[in-house]
Amino acid sequence: MSIKCDKWIRRMAEQHGMIEPFEAGQVRSSGQGAIISYGTSSYGYDVRCSDEFKIFTNINSAIVDPKNFDSNSFVDIKSDVCIIPPNSFALARTVEYFRIPRDVLTICLGKSTYARCGIIVNVTPLEPEWEGHVTLEFSNTTTLPAKIYANEGVAQMLFLGSDEVCETSYKDRNGKYQGQTGVTLPKA
Repeated sequence: MSIKCDKWIRRMAEQHGMIEPFEAGQVRSSGQGAIISYGTSSYGYDVRCSDEFKIFTNINSAIVDPKNFDSNSFVDIKSDVCIIPPNSFALARTVEYFRIPRDVLTICLGKSTYARCGIIVNVTPLEPEWEGHVTLEFSNTTTLPAKIYANEGVAQMLFLGSDEVCETSYKDRNGKYQGQTGVTLPKA
């Protein structure tokens, strides 16, 4: 396994649609001023959060059950910012749509700007031949409300390439999260 560099990421995005929309450089500002960066980095790609959020709520006293998940556990919000309550949780999705090659495993790590504020980004690995918008899980570990900015960088994708293609890909297994386009809740 080897980590793929920025040249490989650009080539795969431009020739094979691995990341759409794709930003070949690192974007650090917009017409509104400084932003949390996104785009290609030395050995990864910094993804953006869309403006679609599901904020965890306990107003319905639901039980969190991954085999029988109650969608009433979340409040849907479409906004340029998301305020996550103290010690709570929110879901979002990436702006970018991914098509992972058969010989690549992708790992996502949170950006230090959010990590240093007590906001943890969790994403399970993107397996070979998985595709879709990535559902992002944000945990606010602080005792204060925390803000997430839409259309700005939130996490970095690292691409690990193998010397050979996998025997069975996510697509071959008909993975239950294949082709997801919105913020996707747990499926049993």
